[in-house]
Amino acid sequence: MSKLLIVESPSKAKTLKKYLGADFEVLASYGHVRDLIPKNGAVDPTQQFAMKYDIIDRNSKHVDAIAKAVKNADSIYLATDPDREGEAISWHIAEILAEKKLIKNKLIKRVEFNEITQSAVKHAIDHPRDISMDLVNAQQARRALDYLVGFNLSPLLWKKIRRGLSAGRVQSPALRLIVERELEIEAFTSQEYWSIHMGALKHAHGFDTRLVQLNGQKVEQFTVTNQEQQADIVGKLLLASAGKTTVTRVEKKQRNRSPAAPFTTSTLQQEAVRKLGFTTSRAMRVAQQLYEGMDVGSGTVGLITYMRTDSFSLAAEAVMQIRDYVKKHFDADYLPKSPIMYKTKAKNAQEAHEAIRPTDITRSPASVRQYLNDEQFKLYEMIWKRTLACQMTQAKYDAVSVDLAVGSELNLFRASGQTLVFPGFIAVYMEGKDDDKDDEDAEAKLPHLETGEVLTVEKIFGEQHFTEPPPRYSEASLVKSLEEHGIGRPSTYASIISTLQDREYVVLDKKRFTPTDVGRVVNKFLTEHFTQYVDYDFTAKLENELDEIAEGNLDWVPVMDKFWQGFNQQILMKADVERPGNELIDEMCPKCGKQLQKQLSRYGSFIGCTGYNATPKCDYKRNLDGEANAASEPVVIGTDTETQKEIYLMNGPYGPYLQVGQPVEGDKKKPKRVSIPKEIPLSQVNIDTAQMLLSLPRDLGQHPETGKKIVANIGRFGPYVNHDGKFKSIPKTESVFSIDLEGAVTLLAAANGPTPLADLGAHPSGEGRIEVFSGRYGPYVQHSGIRATLPKSVTPEALTVEEALELLAEKAAKDGGKTASKKPAAKKAAAKATDSEKVPVKKVAAKKTTVKKATAKKPAAKKATASKATTAKTATSKKTAAS
Repeated sequence: MSKLLIVESPSKAKTLKKYLGADFEVLASYGHVRDLIPKNGAVDPTQQFAMKYDIIDRNSKHVDAIAKAVKNADSIYLATDPDREGEAISWHIAEILAEKKLIKNKLIKRVEFNEITQSAVKHAIDHPRDISMDLVNAQQARRALDYLVGFNLSPLLWKKIRRGLSAGRVQSPALRLIVERELEIEAFTSQEYWSIHMGALKHAHGFDTRLVQLNGQKVEQFTVTNQEQQADIVGKLLLASAGKTTVTRVEKKQRNRSPAAPFTTSTLQQEAVRKLGFTTSRAMRVAQQLYEGMDVGSGTVGLITYMRTDSFSLAAEAVMQIRDYVKKHFDADYLPKSPIMYKTKAKNAQEAHEAIRPTDITRSPASVRQYLNDEQFKLYEMIWKRTLACQMTQAKYDAVSVDLAVGSELNLFRASGQTLVFPGFIAVYMEGKDDDKDDEDAEAKLPHLETGEVLTVEKIFGEQHFTEPPPRYSEASLVKSLEEHGIGRPSTYASIISTLQDREYVVLDKKRFTPTDVGRVVNKFLTEHFTQYVDYDFTAKLENELDEIAEGNLDWVPVMDKFWQGFNQQILMKADVERPGNELIDEMCPKCGKQLQKQLSRYGSFIGCTGYNATPKCDYKRNLDGEANAASEPVVIGTDTETQKEIYLMNGPYGPYLQVGQPVEGDKKKPKRVSIPKEIPLSQVNIDTAQMLLSLPRDLGQHPETGKKIVANIGRFGPYVNHDGKFKSIPKTESVFSIDLEGAVTLLAAANGPTPLADLGAHPSGEGRIEVFSGRYGPYVQHSGIRATLPKSVTPEALTVEEALELLAEKAAKDGGKTASKKPAAKKAAAKATDSEKVPVKKVAAKKTTVKKATAKKPAAKKATASKATTAKTATSKKTAAS
């Protein structure tokens, strides 16, 4: 009997083929095979939300291969990922095959496995089921909702703000979070306050205490608010102390700390951002690689369980294996008497699976280090350690709190400290602290103290503080907030964040999100006119209803109808609302006397005249932060000393620039122009600055090796040095005016090979590596001189090996087999595991271990070139996100 197994990923297909043997043919769908047609009418609310699907162009060849294989198969097993998206893909494949009349009298079943191991796969094959239409309908409802929002709200944004904008059902509330935080920061008023401290001394052991009670009154944050007040208090306390302080209270107790639960999708993303410096999309891409299978010497095997889950639970056999590992490698005190159970917090957890764990806890990170690249190893090690630690005993601390009186017991200083007496799970893993939270273990060690002891007062002093605004969101804190508000689901968080950045609604600067001018205007428009649909509670309730559909407790059509009736009515009502984004300012136009306003353009916000549409028209414009007019009307800066022509400050499509003189009719020679660097404010552009900029390009001298000239200049993409036709950007630490010959030579020497944005590993042929680079026209993937531009829908962090191979193959075929002359340099082999990577064995020392944070810089990926709209649905590493 011929059997066909269909999965999503080709790498998974290779792994499963080894498990199932000659009886099975295994093919990959390469992600989604069908999607809604990309035009109006794809979802028809008048026909119970009937949907018009079409096969995705890029995956049509894979569908044809599946159809061909089905003709020769007696049994078809649909083994797409075990979630709603995977269920929908299986249903779409079955529907396509039914339309082609290929499955009559054939067995077609759904199988699912949470881990890619031989036993799990064979168990799934032996226990197939039918496709769950509840899960399919939940996914269809989500897709239809996102379509209806996008195709109806986006045109309104085009009309009222500017073309090219779009709004999403879950991205919009996420944008609201970021904008509201920014507004909160801008509105924040800092307040001064002081804390009063005393340095106490017992013999040679000094420690710090803090004033908690003054004249019998509790000291609050704003009890002391200025320097004069603190100086008065400090003076009185010094006088009252006479150099001595008395211990009035000593409280000792043992404090226990429990291990963190095993990873869910959300906590894995947060921890990967905090500890490893990954982006959320990069964390999910690497996790998918570990799940789909790696060759670890003895064969290809999935290293972790499925990485899209809301569940904290672990399989009973996995728990027993973990406990057995702890028993063999640690003292008896490290193993709890009974297994530790973790309860899932999320209501209606989307995926009824296990938490993310290693498929085999005995497969230690050190044992697989040589088979993984750096990012795969770091993520696997973190998952392995967290899983092991979750079944270990609590860490134990001796905590002590003491009060010291000064003058009398009406004035009390307090100190607290703790000592780690038994590490427990901390011997293996310590959870990364939340952003912006102090380390709760960073308390001082105190000497042994007894009530009634008299200590020496070393000093009493005040410390000035200022209240600080709430911090901007990082990726980790945004993911946490999205989960707390019930916006989207963990499997969509990476896509939500990527979409906000791709649409240029937010920027990630120094690992913190800041809304752009466009993001602010879009958010203001949505919150004012579509308040309900960006409301956190409304969004969370809708997510819960989708969960209820998946559970079979709700019919999806009434849920859709209820949403559509209100949303469509709102769209019709807001068709005539005023254009947002223009805010009047308290200033009059110096050109015509009318009031000025803050306006939004394609290139950002600017100050413009309200008389733009008046008669006669006033075209006065200027930058927000500059007095100079860098708009349509040139401004004379001064006279060029060399040509005696006027120097004009002008604005072009790529920003402000200087021009010497005006074009002469009939003269083909264009006036000299030079761009103004971003670091120079327009308000500071005077004649001296202009002459300095116009002196470019600078001749730095001859290269010591080639004898050819090196010049420094400013181009479209910023300052650079040029030698023998090769260009290298000048870093921000240098200036085009300060860089010398030696610095330029060093810079050019470092330009021999660009640093890859991502290393996808060795090519299956064994020749060279597959790497992703940032190019002039966007990110591209490269192998052996073949370069293929990434589609706009795929970020460098989300690109899978399978997608990369397909892009490279298409590029090679298009170029007729031609390759570039140079091959990318292969990366050096990964270093062996260090001692810090090894797990503590028996007799672990009872002292606090310090977990060092690994850091990884996030590459700044340029925007990819445009591709077909349907391409966005094909990435195997990305599930279809709620737009």
